[in-house]
Amino acid sequence: MRPGEVLLSALRGVTANKLRSVLTLLGVMIGVAAVILLLAVGNGSARQVAASIEALGTNTLTVRPESGATAGSSTRPLTVAVTQELGRAGLGHVGTVVPEVDASATAVAGTVSETGTQVIGTTPAYFTTSTATIGSGQAFPDAAARDAVIGTTLAQELFPGQSPVGRSVSVAGIPFTVTGELAEQSSVGFQDPNSEIVAPLATVQADLSGYGPVSDVLVSATSADAVTQAEDEVTIELDQLLGATAADQPFTVNSAGTLLQTRQASAQSFTVLLAAVAAISLLVGGIGVTNVMLVTVTERTREIGIRKAIGATRGAILGQFLAEAAILTLTGGVLGVVVAVVGAQFPVDGTTPVIVWSSIPMALGVSVAIGLFFGVYPAARAAGMRPIQALRTI
Repeated sequence: MRPGEVLLSALRGVTANKLRSVLTLLGVMIGVAAVILLLAVGNGSARQVAASIEALGTNTLTVRPESGATAGSSTRPLTVAVTQELGRAGLGHVGTVVPEVDASATAVAGTVSETGTQVIGTTPAYFTTSTATIGSGQAFPDAAARDAVIGTTLAQELFPGQSPVGRSVSVAGIPFTVTGELAEQSSVGFQDPNSEIVAPLATVQADLSGYGPVSDVLVSATSADAVTQAEDEVTIELDQLLGATAADQPFTVNSAGTLLQTRQASAQSFTVLLAAVAAISLLVGGIGVTNVMLVTVTERTREIGIRKAIGATRGAILGQFLAEAAILTLTGGVLGVVVAVVGAQFPVDGTTPVIVWSSIPMALGVSVAIGLFFGVYPAARAAGMRPIQALRTI
C-alpha cells in the first residue's frame, strides 16, 4: 500500500468509533496542555521572582544580624551606633548606610484598625536607598517627630476613598501624623510592603522597639559593578567594629544577586517538579492509547484476516495501526497546545504564566512518540496475526 492509502485507511479506522477516539484525544490533550501550562506557570513564577528581586536594587546590600548567632561574648551587637560608625568609615565602594528597626503594632484611624502592622523605623535616606519611594506627600522632615509614611494598601484600609496625607493614625496607642504615602510596590515573600508604616528611627526606638540591635542595614554600593567590592569592605569593617572573626560572624551580608541566584535555583526545582507531574499525565494518556488500540485490534480481527488473505503485507498492517495511533496523539497534542496557549492568558494564583515556546514542539514530539511507542504492541499484534486465525473468528 502506498503511504496515502495507509493514511486514508488509518483515518477511516480512527473515525469508525468517534466517541472512543474523542475520549482518547482528551487524554492526550490534557497531558500535553498540562506539560506546557505547568512549565509556563513555573517560568512565569521564576520571572516574577527575578523581577521582584532585581527591583530591590542591583547595587544594594542587606546586612542582617544572625538570629541566635553563637558569636563570642566579646562581640558587639549590630546597633544603630555601629551602623553610624560603618557609614563614617569612608569605604571606597560604599555609598549610604541605612539602619532599620522593625516593630509590629496595631494601627487605628477612626473606627478602622489593622492588627499586626509592620512598622519600620529608619532614616530619610531609606527612601532613596530602598525600593520604597514616596508616591504622594513627603518623607518625614524631622528625624525625631511622630511622623509616618504609610503604604497604599494600609492607606486604603484606614482612609478609604481619601488621601491619608495630613491625617492622624494611632500606632500602638501613639498618635502619628501621616506626611506621605508610598508608591505601590511588588510583594516579595509573605510580607506585603504596601501595608507597612515607615517612621523616624529615633521615634520607633523610643516608643515601640526599644534600643536593641537593628533589624536590617541597607548599604548601597557606589555602582552595580562595585557590589562585590562593597560587600567585602562592609564585611571586613563590621568584623573590626563588632570584634568578630570570619568564622564567628554575628551577621550576614546579602546582595540582590545572591538572592536572585537562590530564588532562581528554587524556581528551577519547582519547574522541574511541575514538569514531572505533567509528564505523568502525558504517560497516562499514552496508556489510554494502548488500551484503545488493543480494543480496536480485537474488534477488527476479521478485517485484518481478510486484508492479509488478499495479500496485505505485515508492514502494511503494522503501518496502518501505527498511523492510527499517531493520528490520535498528534491531534490530541495539537488541541492540547491550543488549550495551553489560551489558558496561559489567565493568571494562576497571582502568577502570569509565560509559555516556554520550546515546550510546544517538545510536547508535540513526545505525544507522537508516546503514541507510536504505545501503539507498537497493538500494531505488532495485528500484523502478526495469521490469516487463518483471523478468519476463524468470523
